[in-house]
Amino acid sequence: MGSRARKEKYFAKLAKLFNSHERMFIVGVDNVGSKQMQDIKMTLRGTAEVLNGKNTQMRRALSNMAEERPDLRCVVDELKTNLAFVMTNGDLTEVKKVIDENQVPAAARSGSLAPVDVWIPKGPTGLDPAQTSFFQALNIPTKINKGSIEIIQDVQVVKKDTRVGQSEAALLNKLGKKPFNYGLVVKRVWEAGSIFDPSVLDITEEDLQAKFAEAVGNVAALSLGAGFPTEASLQHSVLNGFKEVAAVGLAADHIFDQIKKVKEMIDNPEAFAAAAAPVAAAGGGGGGGGGG
Repeated sequence: MGSRARKEKYFAKLAKLFNSHERMFIVGVDNVGSKQMQDIKMTLRGTAEVLNGKNTQMRRALSNMAEERPDLRCVVDELKTNLAFVMTNGDLTEVKKVIDENQVPAAARSGSLAPVDVWIPKGPTGLDPAQTSFFQALNIPTKINKGSIEIIQDVQVVKKDTRVGQSEAALLNKLGKKPFNYGLVVKRVWEAGSIFDPSVLDITEEDLQAKFAEAVGNVAALSLGAGFPTEASLQHSVLNGFKEVAAVGLAADHIFDQIKKVKEMIDNPEAFAAAAAPVAAAGGGGGGGGGG
């Protein structure tokens, strides 16, 4: 198949997938090998479709489609690094969970960018004393214990977002360490013509309710402070008004039904304290251990 035919086939496949799926992840594919990519596609089969390719091809195809589908223009703007699409009609949270779980341990290669901090814990290494030069090159304190090199204290050998040096890579390989995990990295989410950060998927119903309650509280406080009644401040205004009426009634000894209980508590506080004591004791009592 010629180059032109391959491009036309790719463009047709991309158009078909976009026309048949409602949402997708834009994922980074750095350090993901072909075998791992095939495994991920197999894992997602029936749930999502993975489409990767050259950015130039993807941009060109989407730019052509965007003439009839303006909702795709925002996707074109995201195609700046090594990316792929994971398209689905299912639940984004469930698909993301599968993507995040498909990570493969990898050795630290010289010159690669570290995605995480790398530490070597203190303790025996299993290496013979002839190999102390690896540790000396990185100023790692060691001692010889029972014919083996032992690291005296935990040591950070690589910092996140820095390049792995040749000495660091050699030592980590000597120790048999695979400190990195590589897989698809969710960068952005596309749905209904909008692009948003994947952290939005972590927001729960409880989070939304808490934020809404906080916002209502802020509106109520602002309304009360400004003396401008709103629906949010109405219950507080009614309660504050009742408190003022109750205070006037108690001061004038004009007792109406709604404040009779308050009047009784003021006149005889000891009785109410005595009645409340057993309730408090029952609420605070834990389970004492029973004897044998």
